[in-house]
Amino acid sequence: MERTLTGSAAIYKSQRKHFDSLELNLFFTSAVSPFSFAMDLTRLKQILARAPSMRIVVIGDLMLDEFVWGKVGRISPEAPVPVVEVTGESFYPGGAANVARNLREFVKGVAVIGMLGKDRSGQQLRELLTAQNIDTYNAVEDEGFSTIVKTRIIALHQQVVRVDREKIVSPSPEQIARVVAAVRDAIQKADAIIFEDYGKGFITTELVTEIAREARAAGKIVAADPNPRHSVDWRGVTVVKPNRAEAFLGSGVPWREPDETPVKDADLRRAGEALLKKWEAKYVLVTLGEHGMMLFQQSEAPHYIPTKARQVFDVSGAGDTAIALFTLGLVCGATAIEAAEIANHGSAVVVSKLGTATVTRDELVASFREDSEHD
Repeated sequence: MERTLTGSAAIYKSQRKHFDSLELNLFFTSAVSPFSFAMDLTRLKQILARAPSMRIVVIGDLMLDEFVWGKVGRISPEAPVPVVEVTGESFYPGGAANVARNLREFVKGVAVIGMLGKDRSGQQLRELLTAQNIDTYNAVEDEGFSTIVKTRIIALHQQVVRVDREKIVSPSPEQIARVVAAVRDAIQKADAIIFEDYGKGFITTELVTEIAREARAAGKIVAADPNPRHSVDWRGVTVVKPNRAEAFLGSGVPWREPDETPVKDADLRRAGEALLKKWEAKYVLVTLGEHGMMLFQQSEAPHYIPTKARQVFDVSGAGDTAIALFTLGLVCGATAIEAAEIANHGSAVVVSKLGTATVTRDELVASFREDSEHD
């Protein structure tokens, strides 16, 4: 007898099926909705021209992403599984470090704060970040902590298996105090703070509350990418970016499968509006996979942004790109709708690449240009 899944388990089973379909199908921009908006290239370039001088601090769970590339020529005689003949390996900054890596394509001043172990993986991650001129000075190094590593084995453009090496550990009160002090010292020179929560323990309500208070007092933008398995009080941040499943879990709205037409999804609208109140945020940006994004704002109607993805190979890190570029847009003077358009285009670019990828300025401009030519 098959067990019926309920609550978060049902949501994630549905979401997994949803992402599996992404890996093999082509998607095209939806028809223009009543909430549609098109930003021209001149305006985009004006916004991006301000980016290099900005300074953004990313706080969250740091990871090392390992990709093992190979080919499959036979099935193992030991078990009914493919034998992957390895042809190469790649390493990338992952988790909150990938948010910083996405920002670094546009911004000169990027710093990242999180937990690193005094191990080979921690050293390798720090070296990767340093090579990209991402500041790791205030990252917490703990000899009792094992750096989080996600290993993905890829064959014929398909992920065969993922192996996670992690131990969920929260920072000590002393470490939290040290991080808060470091951010307090840097806040006047920073333009925004991004909390990237992968549910691995570094982000706590105490840490968020202390830093968000300092940032708001200094008039800085505070963004958050939440994790549904980790209860954090996000009240007072500028923007929170959940995906649809996270939005339903966070709002308490009962889960159901998404509508094909998001603008008609009454439950999604209920969830987004509930989160605006619950988190006291200025904006809630809900990512919808192949359906695009929905932006919720205080005292305004929701704004729907259809997907720009035309070909999807790998969804790894797409959420990192979305929160990075939405925040970047805001600090560069874009309206929330313009920032959401930028985030949507950026996410479309990265899902067309294999591995934990980023989008460059030229690729972002090209995506907008291609979109305008299709109108």
